[in-house]
Amino acid sequence: MSAMLPVPADTTPRLTDVLGSCLASIGGTQNPLGLPSAGGAVVVLVDGLGAANLRSRAGHARFLASRFAKRDVARTVFPSTTAAALASLTTGASPGEHGLVGYRTLDAAHDRLVNQLNGWDDRMRPDEWQLRSTVFEAAGEQGVDAVAIGGPKHVDSGFTRAVLRGARYVPGASIADRFEAALDVLAAGPALVYLYVPELDQAAHAHGWESDRWLCLLEQLDAETASFERRMPRGTGVLVTADHGVVDVPAHRHVLVDRRPELVDGVRHIGGEPRGLQLYVEPDLDAAGRVSLVDRWREAESSRAWVATREEAIAAGLFGEVSPEVVPRIGDLIVAARAGVAYYDGRLADRKAERMIGQHGSLTDEETRVPLIRLGAFARD
Repeated sequence: MSAMLPVPADTTPRLTDVLGSCLASIGGTQNPLGLPSAGGAVVVLVDGLGAANLRSRAGHARFLASRFAKRDVARTVFPSTTAAALASLTTGASPGEHGLVGYRTLDAAHDRLVNQLNGWDDRMRPDEWQLRSTVFEAAGEQGVDAVAIGGPKHVDSGFTRAVLRGARYVPGASIADRFEAALDVLAAGPALVYLYVPELDQAAHAHGWESDRWLCLLEQLDAETASFERRMPRGTGVLVTADHGVVDVPAHRHVLVDRRPELVDGVRHIGGEPRGLQLYVEPDLDAAGRVSLVDRWREAESSRAWVATREEAIAAGLFGEVSPEVVPRIGDLIVAARAGVAYYDGRLADRKAERMIGQHGSLTDEETRVPLIRLGAFARD
């Protein structure tokens, strides 16, 4: 390969260990994160709040920044995208094990790309496509109240049914509403609580993470988190983390892959994310044609992207352990941006995605390093 795939340090905590460690802490047992015993545990998952994003705007998040030591980071999964990362958080498994291997993934049985967040239908059932049991289900088996708190529109979505199985869903329209809901849950007794905050990611996509809108939401999150820690029951442990970080990509940094026909010749579907493409080739493309396609991509893009075949990506452990039934869901060719670019297909009828400023999905530190801030019973001495 022209650019070696990055291999994260083995000592870095993983997002896959977060929820399971919290459940273990409630039971007073050892866990990968070394969390102490707690009477209840809350995981605040802030969509899109990377470690670099938070450090760069620490002045707008004084409470979180004051608890955010250099070692308080974790590594999310590849691709660094919400569908894959949240499934890994709630199952404790890699994307290659649970099966949500990207934002838009190939459903080979029906020869189509499916959006893993909102594209669920009766041809791709959540309870069958997501292959692993969840930490919430394990909590229920142990007699621990498992609660997921998120937006009202997600109460019974396909994605919720795929990754939050076993959790009682409590809706909250705003950030403040969700923290209040968590206090109500904890007041009733020990619980494992997952609290989802999508607002910063939404603002980053629309306006960029360096925008005033994003900063206002960061300040609101900071204030609500501080208030929650003051009011939550004694003995409760809290972890504040994220599914991925965000990189702003202006329009002049967009790469339209269809402008170079040799990059799409032999490609049937272009899935994944703009910063983490997964290309699926035509079924009748022979071995020589596949090699030629890889070579053309490496010649064109290796200066600003990691280009790897499916086999190379699996061998490098990018998707973690990969179950046999998940292999066809992974692209034949992976293109993960190293530079500040995003890849698009200008032939699509719907090109609204090109309006997004904040992007993620690749292997850079900005996208894969997320905070792992410990509060309450989990606070470091």
